[in-house]
Amino acid sequence: MRSFIAWTICWLVVLVSTGGPLAAADWLSFLGPTANGKSTETGILTDWSDGKLKLLWTLDLDTSYGIGAVDQGRYFQFDRVGDVERLICLDAASGREIWHADQPVAYRDMYGYNNGPRSSPVIAGNRVFTYGVAGRLSCFDKTDGKLLWTHSLNEEFGVIQNFFGVSCCPVIYKDMVIVMVGGSPAADQRLPLGALDRVIGNNSGIVAFRQSDGKLAYQLSDELASYSTPVIAKIDGQDVGLAFMRGGLLAFDPNKGEELWHFPWRSPRLESVNAALPIVRGDQVLISECYDVGSALLKVTPRDYELLWKDPRSRRAQAMRAHWATPIQHGDYLFGCSGRNEPDSDLRCIRWSDGEVMWTKPNRIRTSLLWIDGHFVVLDERGHMELIKDSSDSYQPVTEIDLSEALGDSEAPFLRSPCWAAPVVANGRLYVRGANRVACFQLIPSAAK
Repeated sequence: MRSFIAWTICWLVVLVSTGGPLAAADWLSFLGPTANGKSTETGILTDWSDGKLKLLWTLDLDTSYGIGAVDQGRYFQFDRVGDVERLICLDAASGREIWHADQPVAYRDMYGYNNGPRSSPVIAGNRVFTYGVAGRLSCFDKTDGKLLWTHSLNEEFGVIQNFFGVSCCPVIYKDMVIVMVGGSPAADQRLPLGALDRVIGNNSGIVAFRQSDGKLAYQLSDELASYSTPVIAKIDGQDVGLAFMRGGLLAFDPNKGEELWHFPWRSPRLESVNAALPIVRGDQVLISECYDVGSALLKVTPRDYELLWKDPRSRRAQAMRAHWATPIQHGDYLFGCSGRNEPDSDLRCIRWSDGEVMWTKPNRIRTSLLWIDGHFVVLDERGHMELIKDSSDSYQPVTEIDLSEALGDSEAPFLRSPCWAAPVVANGRLYVRGANRVACFQLIPSAAK
C-alpha cells in the first residue's frame, strides 16, 4: 500500500444549510462550514501571477499530515514535535502564536510514513478536540489551551495498531463527540503487528463521549476502524450517522448509538484503505476506494439501502477510485482525484447518477480539492496549485502557482512534498500545507483588513 492517508481526509460533521452564499465563514473542521469541502465565500482572486496571491504568513511544522481549523480569528494546527503531539493556536491574520498545548506520544509507523497526527482539530463552542495518531482523544479550552479531559482510546478499548495509525477526526453531534475506535478483545492483543486479517471487534467501532466531561455516552459495532471519518446526514427527517469503516459503510443512530444497517465495501487486499468520507446528496450516499472495488452509489433510508450503481471490477472502467482525498459533489457531478498513486491517478469529473466520466486531466499525480465561488482550488501532492472552473464540460484552468518552487529570496522549495491536505478557506484567507509548513494567502482581496 505504498501511499495513503486519510487524515487529510479528516473533517468535522456539522449540519448546515447550504442556502445563499455568505461573505465570510469560519472553518471549524476539514470539510468546512457546509461539511462537504465547499466554501460559501465569494469574490476570489482569479489571477495568481506575479505575486498577486499575497502571502500573509507561514508556520513551520515538524511532523504531521492534517491541516488546521479556523474560528473567531484564530487558526488551530495539530502537529508532532519530538515526543509530543502539539495543538498550536495562532492569530489567523498574522500567524502569531497565542498558545500551544503538548501531550506525550509514542507512535511509530509500520511503513515509514511520518509519525505525526493525521487528523485536523475540530472546534465546538469554546472547546477544541484533537484525535492523535496513537488514539488519544483530547478536549482543550479554546481560549488558553487548558486540557479539560483526555482518553487514551487505543489502550482503553484494546485497539490493535492499524497500518497507518489513527486518522479519524472527531465528529461533533449535539452534546457529544463521536469517533471511530475499533478495539479488539484481550485475546487479539497477542497477535503479531500487522496481522489485521485475524483481528475481530469488541463493540467499539463507533464510540461517543459527552463533550462536557468526556464520559462515555455509547459504543456500537464490531467493525474495525478505517482512515475515514463519520458524517451525520438528515435522511427521511431523521439524523443518520454514516461511517465508512474498514469493512464497509455503517449506518447508525447518532442519538441512541444503535446500528441501523451495513453495506460491505472493501478491497480483498489486506493492506488497503477506506479513507474518503461518505458523500451525501439528499437520500443518496456515494463511497469510494482505490485498491480494487472503486465506487458505489446507494439510495438510503434509516432502515435499509438500495444499490443504484457500482463500479465494475476492471480498474480501467471504474468511474472514481478515491484514495485519501474526498471528492466533491457539485450539482449533478462529482469532481475528484481517481487512482491509487503515480502514474495511476488523474483529476476527473463524473456524473453522479450513473458514474459516467465527463472529463479527465491525465496529469498522473494525486490531488486534493476545495470548491469556492464557481471554481475548484486544486493542490497536487508536489505543491503545484491551480484554480479551475467547476465545469462538467471540460477541464478549464484559470490560473496557477507552483508552491513546490522557491519563493522570494529562498532557494528551498516553498512547500515540500507530500502536500496531502486539502486547502482551507476562512474569512478570505486560503490555507495550504506541505510537509514543512502551513502557508496563509489572501485569496479574497475585499476581505483583507
